[in-house]
Amino acid sequence: MAKGGFKGMGNMGGMMKQVQQMQKKMEKMQAELDEKEVEASAGGGAVTVKVNGKKELLEVHLDEAVVDPDDIEMLQDLIIAATNEAIRKAEEMVSSEMGKLTGGMNLPGM
Repeated sequence: MAKGGFKGMGNMGGMMKQVQQMQKKMEKMQAELDEKEVEASAGGGAVTVKVNGKKELLEVHLDEAVVDPDDIEMLQDLIIAATNEAIRKAEEMVSSEMGKLTGGMNLPGM
């Protein structure tokens, strides 16, 4: 191979450093997002749930008025609706914050 055959390889090292820096920033941001909490409610606030950025259910609050032993199904539906909305909000939060860091690049797993 002629001298200078790897002319563009000097840029490769710089690109790898940039990728590693971005990866560290993404890991730090993901850890911060995992700790953030979002809240959602259903039934006009009768059921409120809180989830974190890892989409783990942290808290469920029930208004006494919604606890009707004769209508457990309604209460179950409200809990499901509030939980699903909170998970959606958590996903949106993570996606939005990661999008700011990655500049809209379509990265797997984001």
